[in-house]
Amino acid sequence: MMTPSLIVVTHPKHMTTDTQNPKESNLEQNPHGHIKSFVRRLGRFTDAQRSAYETLLPQFGVVYEKQLKTAADWASVFGNENPIVLEIGCGMGETTAKIAAQNPHINYIGVEVFTSGVGALLKRITEYGLTNLRVMQHDAVEIIRDMIAHGTLDGIHIYFPDPWHKARHHKRRLIQSPFVYELALRLKPNAYIHCATDWENYAEQMLEVLSAEVLLHNASPTQTYIPRPETRPLTKYENRGNRLGHGVWDLMFTRK
Repeated sequence: MMTPSLIVVTHPKHMTTDTQNPKESNLEQNPHGHIKSFVRRLGRFTDAQRSAYETLLPQFGVVYEKQLKTAADWASVFGNENPIVLEIGCGMGETTAKIAAQNPHINYIGVEVFTSGVGALLKRITEYGLTNLRVMQHDAVEIIRDMIAHGTLDGIHIYFPDPWHKARHHKRRLIQSPFVYELALRLKPNAYIHCATDWENYAEQMLEVLSAEVLLHNASPTQTYIPRPETRPLTKYENRGNRLGHGVWDLMFTRK
């Protein structure tokens, strides 16, 4: 089993979403039929983020296309055959960049839908001097379905996805049985999925859904949650939550 080296789908982190900004569009349902787990918003886009977005995306960005890529195909993207970890939801890229910097022997694909987040992550790539990180700005569900071949990934990070805390919105949550099944298929044997959330109700749902997937095994000795691995850096939001007594739940499952 590959030792967890870190946090993606990340997916857009609810703690970095500016709910005061106007909605760019309602993406609850997309043309392909699946329910979106995010809503685009016109977030603050700084000059530095814009500059990084415009100058670095051609070098470090991967364009979405309906073309499955095997591990060999991704090796050509990175220029080496190192292990590949997908992070769904990079937020502003703080954790993603730190993890990639700490693990130069691992290749990371960061997925983020918000332009400000993509710009921030690209800026961090140059600040950290990273060569092992590529960025995709697209819906993670479609990337998994259309661009990641079965048995390709060595790990998947999904840190602090939007909790959609109202019961009527739970259907929008990223961690649902059909999607988890698709994630499991993309993992190599003994590869892992690492999730984290600071919403207890969502943690319980994650545990239920992941435990029900027959292709996965709970790496926790108690078959519940794990302590935060040191390889997943604390964010400033998490540190603030810890000071306020908020809980955080980490889950680690491996491919059978």
